[in-house]
Parts: sequence; C-alpha cells; structure tokens
Amino acid sequence: MKIAIGGGTGFIGQKLTERLIRSGHEVIVISRKAANGDGSAPSTVTWDEIEKNPAVLADCDGIVNLAGSSLSQRWTEQAKAEMERSRLESTRRLTEAVRALDKPPAVFIQASAIGIYGTSETETFDESSPPGGQDFPSRLSVKWEAAADEIERMPEVRLVKMRIGLVLGREAGVYPVLKLPYKLMGGGKLGSGRQWMSWIHIDDLTALFEFCLTNPNVSGPVNAASPNAVTQDELGRVIGGAVGRPHWFPVPEGLMKAVLGEMSLMVTGGQRVVPAAALEAGFEFKHPYAEEAVRDLERG
Repeated sequence: MKIAIGGGTGFIGQKLTERLIRSGHEVIVISRKAANGDGSAPSTVTWDEIEKNPAVLADCDGIVNLAGSSLSQRWTEQAKAEMERSRLESTRRLTEAVRALDKPPAVFIQASAIGIYGTSETETFDESSPPGGQDFPSRLSVKWEAAADEIERMPEVRLVKMRIGLVLGREAGVYPVLKLPYKLMGGGKLGSGRQWMSWIHIDDLTALFEFCLTNPNVSGPVNAASPNAVTQDELGRVIGGAVGRPHWFPVPEGLMKAVLGEMSLMVTGGQRVVPAAALEAGFEFKHPYAEEAVRDLERG
C-alpha cells in the first residue's frame, strides 16, 4: 500500500512510518516543512503543497491523520485554542484534498483519544459508548472526530476513528513521564490512585494502525487500548518494580492541580476502556498486560 501520514514526524508517526516501511508499504510523510532532499525514505510533502495541489496524494491507498499540537503542555486558553485549531485545520486540509482526488484512498484513519468518553472510576467504555465528558479532552475529541465525518459522505472511502489510550514507549509517550518520579525515588500514588489507566504499548498501537489500514472489515470507532486496563496505583507499582524503586510517595490531587492546572486531569482522571472492535475483528495484542509491557520497555 501507499500510505500518507499527517503528523508523521511526531512520536507515533515516526514509529508507524518505521513499521509500515518494514512491512513493505510506501510511506509519504506530511509535514510543516519540506524534507532535506537527501533522497532517504520516506518521501515528504508539506501541508501547503497538499492544499495547493491535492494531486500530490494521488494513488495513495490510505491516509492516516495524527497531526495536532501536543496535550502535554500547560492548558492555558491560548494553548487549548492551538490544540483545537491544529487538529481541525489538518483534518480539514486532508478531507478537502481527498474530495478533490479523482481516485480517493480506500481508507482514512483519523486519530482521536479515549478521553472522548469522559472520566469515571466505575464505568467501562467500549466503542458503542457515547461521548460522555464535558472536560476539555472530551470536547476536543468530539470536535476532532466530527471534522473527519465529511469522509463518510464518500462511500468509497472507509473511515476509521482511532481512539488512542495512554501510549507506553521508551523514548516518548506517557511512560518516561510516569517513570521519572521513580528514578528520583519519589514514585507513588497520584491522587486517589483508583483512576483507570487505559494504556497501549507503542508496538501494539502501530500494529493496530497497520491492521486497520489493511483490513477492509474495520470501520468506525476503534479503541486503541490494551484489553487489560489498570488503576494508576497498580501501574505505579508495576513501574516501580520494573526499575527497582519503591512505590511509596503519594501526591495529593490538590497539589497536582496547583502545579499542573487543568492539565492535571490527564493523571487524576481516567477511564476504563476495552478494545471491543479490535478484538472482534481478530487483532491480537502482543503486549496485553502492563507488567510484561513495562518489562519490554525496560529491556530496550
């Protein structure tokens, strides 16, 4: 397949590009800046080029849109506006380009987040669960998915909405952030510790993207999260055990709110999510359990 990836220079985009190339696919990375021109794979086009000449995406079999400003920053009103603008703008540009093509791609995968369900310590969410939150991540995810709904007007294009959980990766994602306090001997329960952490190993996430690109029976929302969510307290104990550090230093929720502001919701809130659509379609997780997934990251 020939696949274009919006946001292909980010952490997930780079890992997905590497996986797809290893599998024999051709990848085009969509970036704000042009490539250096050294001839190395993958090829790169800019967002401006796509808007001026959608034909640069001609013959693509699939498009993945991961583009958007990171949530891992203090949520000022200006930052939140940029997070929304960057997501909606990239989606608009890609949907307009797809509509302009004589031969549109067979599949369009729109990134989203499990935050769309809102936070809960008691409910379990699958793809049939409605958006349930009034917090910023939930509202943002609803708008991001809605921006891609224009694709559904094109029956020849299969739309997948990939609702991504907490990504565990060695170099980036949430794992280095969760691991840091343990390296400093200060790891422990955050807030109540009962909040659910619906996580996914980066290798399983990229495998799930490839699975959805190549499996014509998958469409609609897909939860990208391990089948075995854990509470923050449980995940902390796993990380502490893997790095040989104690899980002993509790951090009150009020302190995290004082330090992080509204962004503290990312660690004090949570949702228990199950990947019903992926499992039903036959996807097999390589790292379904947190303890083994963390050990794999530490082996690297």
